Amino acid sequence: MDELYKCRANYVPLTPITFLRRAATFYADRTSIIYGGARFSWRQTYERCLRLASSLHALNIVKNDVVSVLAPNIPALYEMHFAVPMAGAVLNAINTRLDANGVKTILNHCKPKIFMVDHQYAQLARAAVRLLMRDRSFPESSLPLVIVIDELESHTGVRLGNLDYDYEQLIRDGDPSFNAIEVQDEWDPITLNYTSGTTSEPKGVVYSHRGAYLSTLSLILAWEMGTEPVYLWSLPMFHCNGWTFTWGVAARGGTNVCIRNTTAGDIYKSIAVHGVTHMCCAPIVFTILLDANPADRCPIQHKVQILTGGAPPPAALLYNIERLGFHVVHAYGLTEATGPALICEWRTQWNGLPAEEQAKLKARQGISVLTVADADVKDLGSMASVPHDGKTTGEIVIRGSGVMKGYFKNQKATAEAFAGGWFRTGDVGVIHPDGYLEIKDRSKDVIISGGENISSVEVESLLLRHPSVVEAAVVAMPHPRWGESPCAFVVVRKNNEAEDVTEVEIINYCRKNLPHYMVPKKVEFVVQLPKTATGKVQKVQLRAIAKSLIASTTTAEPTVPVNSNQNQPYDQQIFSQSRL
Repeated sequence: MDELYKCRANYVPLTPITFLRRAATFYADRTSIIYGGARFSWRQTYERCLRLASSLHALNIVKNDVVSVLAPNIPALYEMHFAVPMAGAVLNAINTRLDANGVKTILNHCKPKIFMVDHQYAQLARAAVRLLMRDRSFPESSLPLVIVIDELESHTGVRLGNLDYDYEQLIRDGDPSFNAIEVQDEWDPITLNYTSGTTSEPKGVVYSHRGAYLSTLSLILAWEMGTEPVYLWSLPMFHCNGWTFTWGVAARGGTNVCIRNTTAGDIYKSIAVHGVTHMCCAPIVFTILLDANPADRCPIQHKVQILTGGAPPPAALLYNIERLGFHVVHAYGLTEATGPALICEWRTQWNGLPAEEQAKLKARQGISVLTVADADVKDLGSMASVPHDGKTTGEIVIRGSGVMKGYFKNQKATAEAFAGGWFRTGDVGVIHPDGYLEIKDRSKDVIISGGENISSVEVESLLLRHPSVVEAAVVAMPHPRWGESPCAFVVVRKNNEAEDVTEVEIINYCRKNLPHYMVPKKVEFVVQLPKTATGKVQKVQLRAIAKSLIASTTTAEPTVPVNSNQNQPYDQQIFSQSRL
C-alpha cells in the first residue's frame, strides 16, 4: 500500500461551494430563486455570486476576513452563503430579532470588514453602529464598511453614514469570470454564527468548509430530499445557515422560494402557487398555520415535507398539522452541531399504530444524523452511558464531523464544551429501548420560545437591577402558541414602597431593557425562592409551579384575539401584543 499517494486527482478539499458550481452546470436553466416577481436560474445565481465575490476581493477582502450581514430571507443573503467564501472570507449572518446592543456586541466581537444591511433593518444597524462608535475600546479604524441591500427604487431615508456602495452595484461592477478563491484546507472557516441567549454574552460558533459540506449531505439524506425540490424559506437563514439548506438546495438542483416575512398567508400562497415540497421551521409556525384566517388558507394538494426543531413539539400539535397535508420530521440540534444533530427517523413498523401514538413517537428527538459519529446520554460524573430504559437521565453528548471547530476567541469555553472527547450539549435526556433519544430538561436553563433561545440568567440579571427586586429566578413556562415562554419568580424588598410593585411594572421594566421576545410573560411574587442547602435555587420546583400556570395576557396590554395578527409577519408576531 505504500506506493499509493495523495494528489489533486484523488484529494479535493470538501466545501459546499462545489454544490453551486454543479447546479450551474447541470441545472443551469432551472429556476434557482423565486422572490416575489423576481426569478433567477442557477446559471444566473452562479454568475451573481462570482460578481459579488469579485467585488468583495476588490474591496480588499482576504482570507478569513469576516463579512457580517443583517437581512431577512432574501436572494442577497442566499447568494452571500456562496459568494463570501468564494472570496475567501467568513460569513456572519446576524439574527435580525436582536436589539441594537445585541447586534453591537456581535460586531464588536467579530470585527467584520464589511457590514451588509438590508434596508428594512437600517435603523437597527445604525443604532448598533452608533453604540459601537461610543465604545472607547473599539478603534474607529476597525469600523466596517456598510453596504445597503436596497431592492426599492428609492432609499428608505435612513442613512448609516457615508455609503459608497449598495449591494446591486457590487453585483453590476463585479467580474463574472472571477476565479473563486480555492479552498486549500477544508478545515478553514466558512461561517461564524452566534448563539443567541445561551449566555449573556453570545459565543461565536465557527463552522469549517468540511463540516458544512458533510452536514449538508447528511441532512439531505436524512430528510430524503430528492432532486429538484421546491424549498420554502420559512426558517431564517441566520439560524445555523438555514440548517445548511442554503447549500443543500443547490446540492439537489432545487428552487429556493424566498419570503421576507413568515406569515400564514405567504406560506399557504407559496405552497399553492410555486408547488413547495419542503420547508423547515420551529413548531411556532405550526400554530401560525393552524390559526390562519380562512382567507389566508389555500388547500394543500400535495404532501409538503416539514423538518422541525427547537422546542419539542407537543404530540397533539404534530397530529393537527399533519391533518392539514404536511408530513413532519422532527430533529434536534444546536448551533454548535451545524444545525440538526439528531433526527427522528421513521420506522415502517410504526405505520400501523394509531395517529396519536405516531405523533408521540415523532415528538422524540431521535437518532444521530450520518455526520454525527456518536450520540449518547451520559452520566458526566463517571462518563458512563445511561441504561436504554427511557427513564434514567444524563446529558446528551455528541461527536462527529458536523460539530463546530470551536468558539471564536474563546479557548476556555471551547475546552469546556469538548471536555472528555465529546461535545457536551447541556441538554438532559434519556434513551429509549429502541435507541431513540428524548430531551427531558435543559441543564443550561435555556428557554426556547418560538424557536428563539432565551437565557434565564440574562433575564434574571436584569430583574435584579430593579430597585424593588431582591431575588429573581426565571424558568420556562408552557405557552400554547410559542411552546415555552419565560416565567419570573421575584422576591421584593421588605418596605411599603417596594411591596407595592406590580406585575405590570416589572414586565414594562423588562420591555424597556430587553428584546421583547425575552420579556417574562408571567411574574409571580414569592416570599422566598426554594433553595438547596448550599444556597442554589431549585429551579426544578419552580418549573413544576410554572407548568401549572397559563401564559395569559397581562393587564399591561389588551387581550388580542387569536387570529387578529395572522396577517402580521412571524418576525413581527414575535414582538406583538398577542404574544403575551
